[in-house]
Amino acid sequence: MLEVKSKPAPARPLPDAGLSIAEAARSTGVSVHTLRYYERAGLVVTPIDRTHGGRRRYDQEDLKWIGICTRLRATGMPIKAIRRYAQLVSAGPGNEQERLALLEGHRADVTAKLAQTREHLKLIDHKIDVYRGRVAAGDADQLWAPRRA
Repeated sequence: MLEVKSKPAPARPLPDAGLSIAEAARSTGVSVHTLRYYERAGLVVTPIDRTHGGRRRYDQEDLKWIGICTRLRATGMPIKAIRRYAQLVSAGPGNEQERLALLEGHRADVTAKLAQTREHLKLIDHKIDVYRGRVAAGDADQLWAPRRA
């Protein structure tokens, strides 16, 4: 599973040489491991620049793309679909309809999951209301509990 930290560091201007992988991890809110994985899995749209010593250097566009990938993944888009989207973006103009179809399909999936989650939330809210009412009435001990034989 890819690790996503709760809150990326606030944006600030990048040094001319770009950011190291550790700095990019802090900036994007994902782990160093995840950044390396995105690259190995073919999720980046352009090769990550390297120093003469072979160390990765991330620029502003790299960070923006990582943010897109992270959000797509957080909404449940499969790695295979993110990879396909990255391939289409990397290929340049001429495939916008395919990109649009991919994103619209994912949006439909997310919308369906949201609707299901809303239904689950209704049950949770109902149970909370029942418990609050019973606790307030002083008869919470009357709430159903399975009996063992």
